[in-house]
Amino acid sequence: MKWVWVLVTVLSGTIGDLVSAKGMSLHGELDDFRPRGLARIMRYIVTHPLVAGGIFCNAIAFFSFMALLSVSDLSFAVPVTASSYILKTVCAKWYLNERITWRRWAGVVMVAIGIVLISV
Repeated sequence: MKWVWVLVTVLSGTIGDLVSAKGMSLHGELDDFRPRGLARIMRYIVTHPLVAGGIFCNAIAFFSFMALLSVSDLSFAVPVTASSYILKTVCAKWYLNERITWRRWAGVVMVAIGIVLISV
C-alpha cells in the first residue's frame, strides 16, 4: 500500500506545482503589495482555475503524504517522494517550455541515483 501512497503523493504534487506555476505565470510578476494589491492577488489565486486546481492537487499530495507516513518510515518517505523533482523537471521542460541547464539535469540524475539507493 505504501507504493500507492508514494504514487499519489508524487503525481498530485507534480500536477499541483505545474498547474500553479502555469496559472501564476499567466498573471505576471507580483509587484503590488499594498492592501488593495494583495487583495487582488488573493482574488486571482482563489478564482483562477489553474491556480485553484494546483492548490487542490497540492492538498491531495499533503494528505497522501500523511497517509504514507502512517505506513512507512520518514527516512523512506521523504527520499522516495523526491522522485517528484525528476518528474517536475521533465514536465517543466515539456509543459512550461522552461530551459533546463545541464547542471539541473545533472542534479536530476543525482536525485534519481539517491532515490534508488534509499528505496532498494
